[in-house]
Amino acid sequence: LSPERLDGCEDFGGRYNIVPSVICSMCCLFGIIYCFFGYRCFKAVMFLTGLMFGSVVIFMLCYKERVLDTQLSMEASVGIGLGIGTLCGLVTMLVRSVGLFMVGLLLGLLVAVATLVGMEELSDSPPRSVWVPLGVLLGLGMLFAVLALQWQRLFTTFSTAMFGAAVITVAVDYFVELFALVLYMYERLKAAPGKPVCWVTWVVLGVWPALTLLGVMVQWKVTAEGYSHTKVIISRQQRRMQAKQLHPEPAYRRKPNPIRRYDTDVLSPSYIQSFRERQVQVQPVGRLAGRPHTVVDIGYDHGSTTPLTGAPGPPLRI
Repeated sequence: LSPERLDGCEDFGGRYNIVPSVICSMCCLFGIIYCFFGYRCFKAVMFLTGLMFGSVVIFMLCYKERVLDTQLSMEASVGIGLGIGTLCGLVTMLVRSVGLFMVGLLLGLLVAVATLVGMEELSDSPPRSVWVPLGVLLGLGMLFAVLALQWQRLFTTFSTAMFGAAVITVAVDYFVELFALVLYMYERLKAAPGKPVCWVTWVVLGVWPALTLLGVMVQWKVTAEGYSHTKVIISRQQRRMQAKQLHPEPAYRRKPNPIRRYDTDVLSPSYIQSFRERQVQVQPVGRLAGRPHTVVDIGYDHGSTTPLTGAPGPPLRI
């Protein structure tokens, strides 16, 4: 390390606040879960990614810009950001393609930040135009977002491990140097000339790639082994199909419509039966046997096939 790098070291001890310390401690726990259990908690990752993007973007718009000719306070901006961020989180959780796109976009933005840091330190004449960071952020963000839709498991694992490691690194940076590394990266996003940083900053920065590789290995070999977000969806559909097979719905048989003899004339089997009984009681047996007769076909399922009133003639035989 050059003397210029060592001159940037300062004593940051004894200036911690309670609220940032509590927030960084919670973020550290959140980063551990995100880094080592990201793919296993697929739905939670989708929701939190959408919540984070929506909340940050809406908060910046409300706090920096005037809304309806009124400058909103920080509390109002935070409330609006959390409300809209929750809706964005629900969309990314329920619509899988949108969630994967946001996860890939997050990975691309993190890679872009690391690229800008490398360009500043390794290049003899780093660019000072604000369009360079903007182009790198948009280009890598869109590239990894599209790749995440194609290789879902791989890029989801890398994205969660890298983002969780970044959150842990930021929390460690606060307790070590009071966000000196965060300020240095913010200058890279603005393409501002770099200031000398302490060697401790580079040690803290080295935690990021180390935890990223460790998180990928732990997820790939331990927490996410044998687990797939697509198989979970398929297994739920299979369970519903098996439940339908074990408990089938009762089949309702529709009775056939009776044959309509005329527009408003339908005979029921009970009426045919009573008509036959009356004919048997009225006509003598011998008289029925001695005269010509006409046979009437009776369908007990669909009714009679002869009209109710016929032409005068010999008596009928049932």
